[in-house]
Amino acid sequence: MTTNASAGLPAATALTRRSLFTLAGAGAALATVPARATGFGNGFTHCVASGEPAATSVLLWTRYVGTAETVLTWQVSESEDFARPVAEGSVTAAPSRDWCAKGIATGLSPDRWYFYRFLAPDGTPSPTGRTRTLPQGPSAGFKMAVFSCANLGFGWFNAYAHAAAANDCDLAVHLGDYIYEYGAGTYPSGGQAHPDRPVAPASEIVALADYRLRYATYRADPDLQRLHQVLPMITVWDDHETANDSWKGGAQNHQPATEGSWDARKAAATQAYREWLPVADTPYSAYQVGDLATLFRLDTRLEGREEQFSLEKMMAGKTDPEALTATLSAFRDGDWAGADRQMLGATQEAWLSEALAASTRAGTHWQVLLQGVLMGNLKTPKDLMRQAGSGLPEFIRTRLEAAAAASEAGLPSNMDAWDGYPAARTRLFKAALNADANLVVLAGDTHNAWAFDLAHDGTPVGVEFGGNSVSSPGYESYLTFIKPDTLASSLVAENPQLKWAETSQRGYMMVALTPASTVTEYRFTGGMRQRSAQLAGSKRITTAKGSRQLVV
Repeated sequence: MTTNASAGLPAATALTRRSLFTLAGAGAALATVPARATGFGNGFTHCVASGEPAATSVLLWTRYVGTAETVLTWQVSESEDFARPVAEGSVTAAPSRDWCAKGIATGLSPDRWYFYRFLAPDGTPSPTGRTRTLPQGPSAGFKMAVFSCANLGFGWFNAYAHAAAANDCDLAVHLGDYIYEYGAGTYPSGGQAHPDRPVAPASEIVALADYRLRYATYRADPDLQRLHQVLPMITVWDDHETANDSWKGGAQNHQPATEGSWDARKAAATQAYREWLPVADTPYSAYQVGDLATLFRLDTRLEGREEQFSLEKMMAGKTDPEALTATLSAFRDGDWAGADRQMLGATQEAWLSEALAASTRAGTHWQVLLQGVLMGNLKTPKDLMRQAGSGLPEFIRTRLEAAAAASEAGLPSNMDAWDGYPAARTRLFKAALNADANLVVLAGDTHNAWAFDLAHDGTPVGVEFGGNSVSSPGYESYLTFIKPDTLASSLVAENPQLKWAETSQRGYMMVALTPASTVTEYRFTGGMRQRSAQLAGSKRITTAKGSRQLVV
């Protein structure tokens, strides 16, 4: 059940590979100053990070600003003093990559914590990082801290702060919207923006230099730096790493007439993403967590997604109820249900189908999809207008009426999620069933928390855990006329696959995998206007291996 007791930080522990270590050098100073007061400067400007973990390797990242290309040495050690490094190598920090440098440490031992650092030519060390390799063979358990939707302008990244301090996970996973592309005053609006959380540049980001500066601003946040410093991270991009509601050929928030070609903007956004994050240069990949799980990092945005349908455009100007019903019914039975419609693209879809089957053939307990958008079916409650009452602003009333009309016609409300691509979802479900997978889907994007049973023609396929946002506002910010508990109850009642929802709190998910079960603990940080690593409450939901259903 949901708890409301305040959950403080764990007491300090002795220095071990499992414990949190002392921030060194620039990292210690960063932890004490607001993000906006931190200049980027020279030398090691943005701490360290790691990602792309495997059983015997991990990718290491830093940023070093020099007067010219600079060769850095990296070291990996089992001890924080680096008395006997177990792996070493060199990388070059260059202006052509915005001074970001990445190297891959190989020859490591499975299922082990390591320390790592970079050294400048004069011997100056970077802050020390901690990382971890994945298990190999039989594995008793593995925990992931799962995040999405962190808009710096709305407030502090308290979810990152709690996860780093709690020190109870083996891996961080970010499901997208790591940054937001909007200019100052747009999202958040001037009245919503936190006074101590300005973004740079102040304009919407379009060119490579813009994206780089936006990442530099976000990565200066002390809590995000700390999270990267103590945990390896797997990252998935969603839309705001490029532009709102992006797809392979464009985006809602891209206007070619004034912002140039979409291909140029997409290339710039992708380049900056791969420079600034500890990621491989592949759009999708798989990670093997011993015999416990295969984690599939998917691209649901840029690789193969076709353009979203727009219910608002479809219903615009149609005031006659019969005409509106006819339009929606024709859409439901026609374009929306199109058999060839793509979300992943044919190549990625075929790869995933084969990889799911290979995972189960190998005896892996769980098949876990790390991807951006909700897969569960979600319709707007038909009685939402009645609950709203009178006195609504006209634009909200119009949107609610459109959503209710779509629901009456048997259509979902969000065409930007898997709900807008039902044929692609069906193909994925069939692939999971054919593979006899124990499917767990993790999703971000919506800013709210969800738990779904997933089914195909009445046959259970798996479960989905949709995470609430780090700081981007949820339903509580614009459906203020409905109590959160009432809204959640209405959503669950309207949607048979939806078993639980929470629409008013920010936070993250802790996902614990064992051979017998997957347990997700939704951790709520409450507000983000004040910097805090306290929890406001939590909710645990379980699925047993083989059941393909949730226990709420």
